[in-house]
Amino acid sequence: QVQLVESGGGLVQAGDSLRLSCAASGVMLSSYTVAWFRQAPGKGHEFVAAIAWSTGNTVYADSVRGRFTISRDTATNMVYLQMNNLKPEDTANYYCAARRLGVATVIGAYAYRGQGTQVTVSS
Repeated sequence: QVQLVESGGGLVQAGDSLRLSCAASGVMLSSYTVAWFRQAPGKGHEFVAAIAWSTGNTVYADSVRGRFTISRDTATNMVYLQMNNLKPEDTANYYCAARRLGVATVIGAYAYRGQGTQVTVSS
């Protein structure tokens, strides 16, 4: 059974940094794409970033490009989201998701997702 478990969220001030982690189990990720999405209260699921496991190629949303970095550790089946220069509008529940093959930017394309970790950025 595939499980994705996020950690690393918290309450920070604008301009601070956080690193989120996503631990994957029950799956060999070699042919997968892993992505981070976020959802703020009352809003839809927003694509943040994705990484192709086999190549390490990455894709970012315009809203986070240059501030966030997605990476993976193939030895430990972990995916990270380094978030720098956080803004109040980054406040949301962040969750990771996995799908076979290429990058997609809509959550419906991902077969697996975690419960998420809350990130709150105060101004």
